[in-house]
Amino acid sequence: MTQLTPGSYGQTLEGRHKLWQLIKDIEIAMLTTVAENGCLHSRPMATQQIDAERAELWFFSSIDSPKIAEIYHEREVGLAYASPATHRYVSVSGRAFVVRDGVKANELWTSAAKTWFPQGVNDPHLALLRIEVESAQFWDSPARVVHLGGLVELRLPRLAPENLGEGQKINVR
Repeated sequence: MTQLTPGSYGQTLEGRHKLWQLIKDIEIAMLTTVAENGCLHSRPMATQQIDAERAELWFFSSIDSPKIAEIYHEREVGLAYASPATHRYVSVSGRAFVVRDGVKANELWTSAAKTWFPQGVNDPHLALLRIEVESAQFWDSPARVVHLGGLVELRLPRLAPENLGEGQKINVR
């Protein structure tokens, strides 16, 4: 993973474009919030929309979920996206906001959401989470992780060290 300084590749539109490209086909992210006692809680969330122009990610949530109280307590959150099959790993940091907006909910609505919110976009428990992405780190590698008899082995193709993959840290805002 490469550390980038302000004004370098990580600050450019190219770096941001790479971020959105890496996560666009990874449907599930692990959202991490901070509880009042300081404990970290992570749970899987389906990304409903990537708004690259505004550097925002959108999710559905129940307003009654413990994560909502945690977000009201501490807006700083983390998201982890992983696609072992394509060797893409992304860690996103940002600020979470709870949104109650029927128009936006309707825009993001999918038939799968009805499983969680049977009354549709008018479900009184439906809330949206808008994550303003502030920074991200990503790794894009040709490496393979192989599970053998309870052991994990990292298998790398025969490549020179400079071709083992790409890691970047970018500031989005």
